[in-house]
Amino acid sequence: MTKRQKPTHQLTDEDYQTLAAFRTALRRFTHFSETAAKSAGLTPQQHQALLAIRAAKEAAISIGELAEYLVIQPHSASELADRLVALGLVSREPDARDRRIMKLCLTQTAEVALLTLSVTHRDELRALRPLLIELLAKLD
Repeated sequence: MTKRQKPTHQLTDEDYQTLAAFRTALRRFTHFSETAAKSAGLTPQQHQALLAIRAAKEAAISIGELAEYLVIQPHSASELADRLVALGLVSREPDARDRRIMKLCLTQTAEVALLTLSVTHRDELRALRPLLIELLAKLD
């Protein structure tokens, strides 16, 4: 039986080692990301929210979409949006197609902060890429 054909409930010592190494790499990236956000004067959740808004179609999202992206409750996303607005990082704008819906948009201040954070995150992921590819290949 080849490694691909083994039942999913059977794991080798190497499988456990690979899973542990992968989780460690993810945790190190998460720690890097949290530290970078704090250095920029943001909480990790604020950074993630700014990234979600910027990555969205038309660089604007509703509170519900933000909640889905961050895997939080809509009331928590609304509170987060309120804090971002108070910090001057986000504005609320009526949706172009349905003016009853308010969309969250980044301010210029947020764009600048997010660009700096995103460049450093991209560089960190590029540095991690060989390790992540190696670890993922071991799970085949």
